[in-house]
Amino acid sequence: MVIDVLAGANVETAVGLWHEAGLTRPWNDPVEDLQRALAGPSSTVLAGVEGDELAVIAMVGHDGHRGWVYYLAVRAGARGHGRGTAMMRACEAWLVERGVPKINVMVRADNAGACAFYAALGYSVGDVTVMSRSLR
Repeated sequence: MVIDVLAGANVETAVGLWHEAGLTRPWNDPVEDLQRALAGPSSTVLAGVEGDELAVIAMVGHDGHRGWVYYLAVRAGARGHGRGTAMMRACEAWLVERGVPKINVMVRADNAGACAFYAALGYSVGDVTVMSRSLR
């Protein structure tokens, strides 16, 4: 598997993978999110490709101090073989290359599988409260 910045031709496939993994929500346009990340100076979308097939994808970005990973998804038939771990390591490396000292992930509390995945990679629940407000 080769992990690199998502090629523009794979945008629809990437969004399809996010839908398949149950990561999209009606109030967030995943195409806009993806395009914004690719265009931003402090974010990107990384894709793991095997042959000509998208196997894993994640959005990564930072504010200079904290890095964030969003929309990590592994194709259903490719799960359980280390692709998600490889993608997280690639996201971490992307942040380290930019001098970012910390990485965070936001996981919905009811997503036990994702919580277990991140815990197995050494992530832990922080003593923080995330508050948000829509600007749309």
